[in-house]
Amino acid sequence: MIAKQEIWNYPEEVRIWVGKYLNSHNLLHWHYDCEFICVERGSLDVFCEKKKHTLHAGDCFFTDSGQIHYQRACEADTVLIVIVFDSAIVRPVLEKYQFASPKMYGHYPVPAWYARLYSILTERKPFFGEEAKCALFEMMIEVFRGEQLVRRLETDRTEEAFKRLLEDVHARYADYTFEDAVHFMSMSDAYFSRYFKAMAGTTFSQYLNYVRTDNAVRLLRSGSDLTMTEVAEACGFATIRNFNRIFRELTGFAPSRLPKDFDLDGKFAYPSRQAFTPTLYDCVLLESSDSVK
Repeated sequence: MIAKQEIWNYPEEVRIWVGKYLNSHNLLHWHYDCEFICVERGSLDVFCEKKKHTLHAGDCFFTDSGQIHYQRACEADTVLIVIVFDSAIVRPVLEKYQFASPKMYGHYPVPAWYARLYSILTERKPFFGEEAKCALFEMMIEVFRGEQLVRRLETDRTEEAFKRLLEDVHARYADYTFEDAVHFMSMSDAYFSRYFKAMAGTTFSQYLNYVRTDNAVRLLRSGSDLTMTEVAEACGFATIRNFNRIFRELTGFAPSRLPKDFDLDGKFAYPSRQAFTPTLYDCVLLESSDSVK
């Protein structure tokens, strides 16, 4: 799966977004906003900070600014409450402290908090932005008081370098090699292999093949006059045979038989400076504060 930075587009008046998803499933990504989620029904796996956490109904999870993560519903009809907000709103607390665990141990009235924020953000009465910030701050203060906190650590420079590596791979995928990645991260071959697998949940070779295949799919769908051999070369595959094999493994189709409306799971692989959504097609947005009453 392709890891990219997600950029949230908030209303002008307030940097808070709330919504509910059915069968939440998204790509490996990060953003510099905070994200508070609660499973309303069903169960959900969340991969964050090189660990997998399983959440059940009533469980909450907090993704801090900049953390690489993804999530996937474990069972059909899982409903997830999501509250995303600018970290500056809770900066007085987050500058000094962080949660000892991203998975919350306490149980909180999240449905009621969500309903209040949803009402404020969709009704948009005068001064609703300030009202929403106050409601969110009160909510997070209760969570901070209910959870174990630790002193905030210095930013992990290795993780920031890893994010830059992913951007570099995306920009130069056709010619990128394992040796390039090892040199970029200033690690030994063995350590880099272990680190990449822990961070991305896949090997570097598999990730690179995914990026190349994603770009091959978009090139084939663009109506280009390139031959299959030229597409393979443009996307970094050494031989047409290797291209056909990997393409079929990841898409289920031969390149020449790709359906016109086909989308690889990583279909939202845009440069991080552009607006990006990591949500996959099997996930349904049930409601959100973008809808104005």
